[in-house]
Amino acid sequence: MKTYLDIPVSPGRQLSDEEMALAHALQINGRASFREIADALGVSDQTAARRWARLRSSGTLRVLGLTDPRPLGDFGWLVRVRCTPDAAASIGDALARRTDTTWVNISSGGTEISCAVRTRGPGLENSPLLQKLPRTPQVVDVTAHCLLHVFFGRGLSSINKRGPLTAAQVEALTPPGPLEPVGDDIPPVTLDDSDRHLLDLLARDGRAAVGELAAATGLSPSTVRRRIAELRTAGVLYFDVEYHPNVLRQNFRAALWLEIDPARLAEAGAVLAAHPEVAFAGAVTGTTNLYASVDVPTAQLFYRYLTESVAALPGLRHTATTPVQRTLKGPGPYVPAGVR
Repeated sequence: MKTYLDIPVSPGRQLSDEEMALAHALQINGRASFREIADALGVSDQTAARRWARLRSSGTLRVLGLTDPRPLGDFGWLVRVRCTPDAAASIGDALARRTDTTWVNISSGGTEISCAVRTRGPGLENSPLLQKLPRTPQVVDVTAHCLLHVFFGRGLSSINKRGPLTAAQVEALTPPGPLEPVGDDIPPVTLDDSDRHLLDLLARDGRAAVGELAAATGLSPSTVRRRIAELRTAGVLYFDVEYHPNVLRQNFRAALWLEIDPARLAEAGAVLAAHPEVAFAGAVTGTTNLYASVDVPTAQLFYRYLTESVAALPGLRHTATTPVQRTLKGPGPYVPAGVR
């Protein structure tokens, strides 16, 4: 079956300044109308719509409606799978096809696969995947780190801090409700079947028209609008931009696994979260108790970042890095089929 990984986006495809501005606008508000986007960017709505249609049809960008695991009582895990090099592609593809995984990457020269896994409860017994992986042939080792606290990011998704929009443009596009929940005391939210169906549709296409969503769920258009607004305000639903892997290859990306003095973990996490190079940062279980996803233009700048910014983190005891070689799956639960 053809997936968006097979769509012919040029290797190392670099977005133009206009495309980056549109991507940044959609990162802020994935369901903003073309009129709202156009007003913020200073272009016509037809221009905004045409740019989006080109990026979407080519498989370069998608907008996804995703859910934060915390208010739903779910748990996030960061999983590292060491395997023989000949098995990395097949195991990675199998992981990417699962709906409980996101951010499936091949790292460390093809000997490690990393991914985020979502479970319905706090224990490993709640994940058939985490039970099965250690028994998979050609898997050498599996480690799973439970995500305890998010310092920066949303759920298990990365956020681009270096978008080109000004503070005024960001403010104009920012929707009501929390973009980034503060703290861990997030009120629980109970979903009914219609909510789950609606969220599943948005996870496939975050910009699906209200009429399409209403027809598919059996809800009225006004109910669809109301539930999307309520789920966003409750911190359950947020919208993310998924980039084709060939766009991501433009930069040097790596995972940081840091061992921090527990007494200074909160301080170090807050400092790390403020770094412009960090797309996601969270406290995790294990000896390396602070994790970050890092995105910089070159390996040389990554070296500078390690020796300057990371080296200055409070309470730092040990640093390990794993460069990302290839991304098989991004922030959403589904790898899309065909060109949409």
